Amino acid sequence: MAAESRTAKSLKNSTVALGFYFVNLILQFFSRKIFLDHLGAEVLGLNTTATNLLQFLNLAELGIGSAIACTLYRPLFDRDTAAINEIVSLQGWMYRRIAWVVIAGAAVLMCFFPWIFEKMPLPLWYAYASFGALLVSALLSYFVNYKQIVLSADQKEYKIQYSYKASMLVKTLCQIVAIKYFDNGYVWWLALEVGFAAVASVALNAVIRRTYPYLRTDLSAGKTLSRKYPDVITKIKQLFFHKIGGFALTQTSPIIIYAYASLTLVALYGNYMLIILGITSLMGAVFNSMNAGVGNLVAEGNKERIMSVFEELFSVRFLLSCTVCFGVYMLTPAFITLWIGPEYVLDNLTLGLMVATLYITLMRYTVDAYINAYGLFSDIWAPVVEASINIGMSVLLGWFFGLHGILAGVLLSLLIVVFCWKPYFLFRKGLQEKLWIYVRMYAKHIVALIVCMLIVSRVICCFSIDPFQNISAFLEYGMVISFIFCIILFLIQFLFLDGMKLFVKRILKNIAH
Repeated sequence: MAAESRTAKSLKNSTVALGFYFVNLILQFFSRKIFLDHLGAEVLGLNTTATNLLQFLNLAELGIGSAIACTLYRPLFDRDTAAINEIVSLQGWMYRRIAWVVIAGAAVLMCFFPWIFEKMPLPLWYAYASFGALLVSALLSYFVNYKQIVLSADQKEYKIQYSYKASMLVKTLCQIVAIKYFDNGYVWWLALEVGFAAVASVALNAVIRRTYPYLRTDLSAGKTLSRKYPDVITKIKQLFFHKIGGFALTQTSPIIIYAYASLTLVALYGNYMLIILGITSLMGAVFNSMNAGVGNLVAEGNKERIMSVFEELFSVRFLLSCTVCFGVYMLTPAFITLWIGPEYVLDNLTLGLMVATLYITLMRYTVDAYINAYGLFSDIWAPVVEASINIGMSVLLGWFFGLHGILAGVLLSLLIVVFCWKPYFLFRKGLQEKLWIYVRMYAKHIVALIVCMLIVSRVICCFSIDPFQNISAFLEYGMVISFIFCIILFLIQFLFLDGMKLFVKRILKNIAH
């Protein structure tokens, strides 16, 4: 029953998240189009750069949320309300201290804005206002929204979607209207960013109070609780290094591009990244709700089922990751052309490097989910190496090869640390199984992919649809080639790989009940 309950919760979370994802995706693309048409690429590039700078300050979060989540799995499994209150109180105490560090860091960083944005052809107050509005929204997560971690760890993320994410959708819609129809549209955009962040926080905390009436935090006891839960502090120290690696992967590229080029190229890169991040969010909507289930499964301790579920998750993620990467590579140039114009299309090599990075990023999360469930954060050298390779090679190769070199630096760091090291670390320290099991499983999936690609390449040559012609032709072409690829790969996996068979069996069993 426990396994069925976890599956049912994961399906509910995934369904709700997918619904919100598609609505948000449509609004984001429409919003970016309005932003470019009415405010220009320079303002959009400024907004992207300000977000990256804020993400740098958010390194001060130290990975507290992840450490708290993996600590909550056992108390939630045991229904230990006292421990839950203590752990969340500890989180709130630490977040309060981190918030003041972020505020101080932001004050110092803004002193350097005249130098950072000296190439910007906009008034300097644009940079201060953009950064300030985004900073207020971020600080609310430290001062107010930290309790949502209980909903995530308890497989009730759908309630976060209904409260916080719904408010954010309304915010985006209002921002679109403000930019299109009001004077001083960017000022309205900034005001709505701050106002709806506050509204969303109020709505989220109301849901948390109704769901967990016993949840009472005492931030004044934080120092005492830090001594009671030393493992949390140890994990936080370890996770800080992992946060550095994550920041280097996701946030430094636009800054390096800006250093070598201009805000306009940042905006062009940002258009492609909006698609990439949209795909990443789609996969997150499908799979992130399963992370708490993995944590619950690990807390239960049935090793046979732990390995079985790992193979299931790996197979289904491989299917979807390969399908979306194929779709992104085949359809992005036509989409950009139809969306904002052919002048915003980047070359195929840039797209190929971004798709390769996307594939490794999507495939890493099965391993990462188990690493988080086991609380395996002791490999602090790995993110340091990843960040060093990422930034160092991006700067070096970017000097010689421009955007291609920057993206190649990112890809190289992923191949060494994420693709090679992380599975070895999990199988050695967490699952305590031979790495050969993983290598053999991955090799079988790669063979399945190669066979699929050979078949699909023959099939799509027969199509005469031009996806650049119009939206209708693009949608028809996209749906047909993606469906063919997905079905062929699924059939190959289902016929020859145990993971997909087990996954289909689980879903059918859950539907039957």
